[in-house]
Parts: sequence; C-alpha cells; structure tokens
Amino acid sequence: MFDRQKKGDRAVLVLPHSRGEGDTARRAEEFAELVKSAGAEVLGVISARVEDPNPRYYIGTGKADEVAEAARALEADLVLVDHVLTPVQERNLEKHLGIRVVDRAGLILDIFAQRARSHEGKLEVELAQLKHLATRLVRGWTHLDTQRGGAIGNRGPGETQLETDRRLLGERVKMLTKRLEKVQTQRGQQRRARLRNTVPRVALVGYTNAGKSTLFNALTTGDVYAADLLFATLDPTVRKLEGLSCGPAVLADTVGFIRELPHDLVAAFRATLAEARDADLLLHISDAADGERDRLHRVVDKVLEEIDAGDVPQLHVMNKIDLAGAEPRIERDGAGKPVRVWLSAATGVGLDLLRQALGELLGGERVQSALQLPLSAGRLHARLKAAGAITGETVDEHGWQLRIDAPRSVIAPISGGDPTETQLLRQLLAVAE
Repeated sequence: MFDRQKKGDRAVLVLPHSRGEGDTARRAEEFAELVKSAGAEVLGVISARVEDPNPRYYIGTGKADEVAEAARALEADLVLVDHVLTPVQERNLEKHLGIRVVDRAGLILDIFAQRARSHEGKLEVELAQLKHLATRLVRGWTHLDTQRGGAIGNRGPGETQLETDRRLLGERVKMLTKRLEKVQTQRGQQRRARLRNTVPRVALVGYTNAGKSTLFNALTTGDVYAADLLFATLDPTVRKLEGLSCGPAVLADTVGFIRELPHDLVAAFRATLAEARDADLLLHISDAADGERDRLHRVVDKVLEEIDAGDVPQLHVMNKIDLAGAEPRIERDGAGKPVRVWLSAATGVGLDLLRQALGELLGGERVQSALQLPLSAGRLHARLKAAGAITGETVDEHGWQLRIDAPRSVIAPISGGDPTETQLLRQLLAVAE
C-alpha cells in the first residue's frame, strides 16, 4: 500500500463528461478555477467520456491507466476529479494510481477550510469534513487494520486502529455538533434582535465570483475581502445600508453558490445561509458578461430551495455591465415593480438605480404613519413598542401621539385583544396603503 503524503499541490485534473451535459468547456474552466482557489498547480488535464460509470473507478479502466501514466510522467502529487466519487471508487483509484485522489466534494471542502475565518465558519467546515471523511474510513489504509495490543506499551482492549479512528471521529462529530448548536443559538438571538428592530433585511446571493462582495462593499463602504477567486468570502457579514428612500436596511453578504455543492456542506452551512432564509428581500447577483448566467441562476435557485429560502422575494441584479457592454437601467414588470437592475459594482455605475429600486420595494412593504392611541390602549402601545415599530412618541392627557415606521408584516399580526384597538390597527394599515 502506498504512503499518503500529507501535502501535495501538483495536480493532474480528470474531467468526466457525458453526452448532452452542456458546456463542457465552461465546466472545465470552473473546475480549473476551483483548483486555483485551492492553491494547487495544474500539471495536466485529461478529459474522460463517461456514459456508463464504472463502479470500480467511475472512469473506464483504460482511462484510469492513462491517468496513472500521466501522473507518473508529470510527477504529480495528486489527482483531482471533477465529479463526486463514492468512497470505494476513490480508494480504488488511489490504489491504481499510487497517489492521492480528491473528488469535487473534497476539493470544495478544502477550499472552504482555507476560507473560514469566524468561529462558526470553522466549526461548520470541520463538521462537514469529518462527515465526508467518515464514509472513507473503510480499510483505506493498511495501518488502520493493525490490532492494538500485544506489544509492551501498546496493549489495549483489542480494538483495531480503524475502529479507534471511527470512534474518535464520531465523538468529535458529536462535540462539534453541540458546539455549533450553541453558536447557532447565539446567532439566532442576534437575528431575532434585528427582527425586533423591524429594519428591513436584504441578503446578497448568487453564483460564486459574480461580484457579491464587491457590490456589498460598494453599497456599505464595507471591507469584505473581494478577489477574482471562487469562494473568496465564506463567513456572512452584516452591515447597515443607508441612503434608501424607505429608511435604513440591513445588508448581509453570504457565501457564493456553485453547482454540485456537497450535501454535507449545504447541511452544515444552513445556519450561515439563514441570513438569506430570514431576509425580506434577496438581491440575486449575476455576472452580466457570462453567457451561462441563466443556467447559473437556476443553480442558485435550486440551492435556495434546499435551504428553505425559495419563497423569499428576489430582485435580480445584473453585475459587471462594464464587461458586458450593457447600459445601466431598471427593468420593471407589468405593474411597474422593479424586477432587474443592471449595474457595475466595480465602477459604481448604476448603484443609484439599485438604491432607487430597493427604496421602492422595501418602502412599499413598510407602514410609515402617525397614530394616536387613547390611554386605554396600553396593551397595544406595549406591543407596538416591543415590536420596535414606534420611532417617536409624545403623551398627554388624551393619550399617545406615535410615529410608526415598521414593515407591514410586523404591524399586521399585532392585536391589542380589544375591538377598539383592532380597529385602530386597521385604520393605520389602511392609511399606509
């Protein structure tokens, strides 16, 4: 059995594809970008036509021999496969090639591990990595089959190293899950505090490298890392967005999406992606210069469905118009509602149009009005205050004179439990329409 090297960054890429799979050149380019983001050097690329996957290697036996010969000739450290392999296929390929094999899921997990900066992000990545590794701890290495015990200083209960590693991995997964639940509870409390403040919440979503972080910085004068790399940012960042006609809002930047995102990673990052799920509006960012933007748009929508954010309203933002040769503009539906904004986050052209569209969409969902409550409506006053809907108030012998500014979704469910108070709320909502 060969020795696994702990570090290797000289790679041969294997690009499986089948008939009718779409733009194979685009897939190859994207995978090369993933490899670049991981920090590996590409020594060679081998294309593999796969119509009927080989259960042993996924690719055919002849193609596996070709990859082995290329890896030896180029002195590669590892082989990266642009497809999700089963644990058996990965182990068989490693035995056949004599070097490490990493599939698409493992590569993305490695990139996420490099990018994670926050405590929560690191926990989520490690948990996803361990779950991925757990399926691969099946007689993959000869030293794991060695029975403990027997030698002096190494006596034990007769547990194999493989069983020990499985047990320790399971314990680590349980510990990380508990720690992550605690962090997620804390993040949930912070999120609920923002909900109580009734400030509209907007989240940036889109295919990775569409320019979300650049747009985030341009709108908020933030300092989120932005680079021409896949998954340049991983941890969610939240900033206040000002200068809108509807008043301030909260803007969240989230991790970029990609096709065939590992299931364990989507599951682990549900907390991080909750910024998108809990938003009042999603800014779906697309690269206007990308000929595949419609397909990538569908990929993002699919992931949004997986995290239960498919029903959140969207405003489509066509970014990078400076590269596409397009003009800044707002596209509207038949009712005059903004549905798409064309802009360039890098040059700033069209940002004023995006702010205008946001003001229209968020302002139309807000109740901004004066409300006079009698002193007898104390319970309704308390509920409005608890919801953060009151931005100003005075009181005299006749009652409260309130200034209300809150989303309609916050105001509508409030009830003082009294017919008079219910009528006052109905009047407030009617005036705001």
